[in-house]
Amino acid sequence: MTTTKHQALMALAVSLTCASAVARADTLSDLKEQTETLQRKVTELENARQKAASNNAVTGGSIPGSFKLPGSDTSIKLGGYVKLDAIYSNITQGVDAVANQQTVDSAIPVGPNGSPSDNKKGQLTFHARQTRLNLATSTPTEYGDLTTFIEGDFFGTDGNESVTNSNGFRLRHAYGVLGRVLAGQYWTNFFDENAYVETVDFGGPVGEIFIRQAQVRWTQPFAAGEWSASLENPESLFAISGSPVPAGSATPFRSDRDHYPDVTGRAKWKNEVGTFNAALMARNIRIDTPAAADAKWGGAISLTAVVPVGKDDFRADFNAGNAIGRYQLSGFFPDGYVDAAGKVQLAQARSAYAAYRHFWSPRLRSSLILGASDTDTPDGGTFNGFNKSARSAHLNLIFSPMPRVNLGMELIGEKRTVVDGDYGVLRRIQFAAQYLF
Repeated sequence: MTTTKHQALMALAVSLTCASAVARADTLSDLKEQTETLQRKVTELENARQKAASNNAVTGGSIPGSFKLPGSDTSIKLGGYVKLDAIYSNITQGVDAVANQQTVDSAIPVGPNGSPSDNKKGQLTFHARQTRLNLATSTPTEYGDLTTFIEGDFFGTDGNESVTNSNGFRLRHAYGVLGRVLAGQYWTNFFDENAYVETVDFGGPVGEIFIRQAQVRWTQPFAAGEWSASLENPESLFAISGSPVPAGSATPFRSDRDHYPDVTGRAKWKNEVGTFNAALMARNIRIDTPAAADAKWGGAISLTAVVPVGKDDFRADFNAGNAIGRYQLSGFFPDGYVDAAGKVQLAQARSAYAAYRHFWSPRLRSSLILGASDTDTPDGGTFNGFNKSARSAHLNLIFSPMPRVNLGMELIGEKRTVVDGDYGVLRRIQFAAQYLF
């Protein structure tokens, strides 16, 4: 009996122990399942938090130095520079502030033997009007990247130098590019902007084709380069026979009766020697006033070259035709001449520059730039006072103590001659500090 009772107690103990072990196992399994569920919830919450944070974060863009705004595929880049110019000229170019702040060939006063009667000796000018701001964007689309560019500087309306020295912000560029098509305001397709020379002076040398205007352009690459064609904003400037020439102006009359766009075609190619560019332009030069109503088609050609010479480079430009007119730097030549009979006459003009840039060291460089332009004068009218020719020379020294900082000095000489033989000479020394961002 005792043995049987003992065996029963042992069996009961074993049964209770097994039941307890099973209960503990079920509890641990439940706890593990609950822990795993909780961990999944925590992971899901963390992923959601990170996704929300990334959607609200500013990230790097596809353009170097650009960024993307939260929730946007558009890359945005801000750029520009601050520039101070200090200029001393041998003459005062009237009351035109811009002409005293950059070279404006048509504003050089002229007179017999180069001695203008209204010439005042010496002019010192400080300004920061070349300071520039720009915004570039790039957005991916099914047709490729859609890019835009907007840029302006402060060479707008003249400010008041007596107190605030404020100046108006003006538009330089505003265009978009999608695929092969550019639409908006940009450098004319008649000239390769990469052939412009480096000067401290904002105006640049005589001989440049220098104009920005609204246009529609198609660009097509080929094996050695690209070709492009454009329709651009027309504008005709006239010299009128017998009309007086306003002080500091090459053309007293602007026609707003244009009927056809300026048409350009350009080919650009690169080889082992350098980069070359050839462009053609056709223009309808039109006037429509009670005194004169006439129009003529004219054309021009532009050739440029950029040739590396070791670390240095040589740049050249040549332009010729009977419709260069306002495309010449500062609108130096009229687009057309209205003779005594009220008919439009076109005149052959030529312009060119040559420049050599030498790097004395990675941080120090100089450029020597020589420029020239001249035009024929049509028969059938009197055009005394209008521009006949110009010559210029620039010699500079530019020091870059660190990236994105340029300190420069430049010597400038220019001569302007008008149809009746009077001329004037500008001599200038200019210092500048430029800080890019």
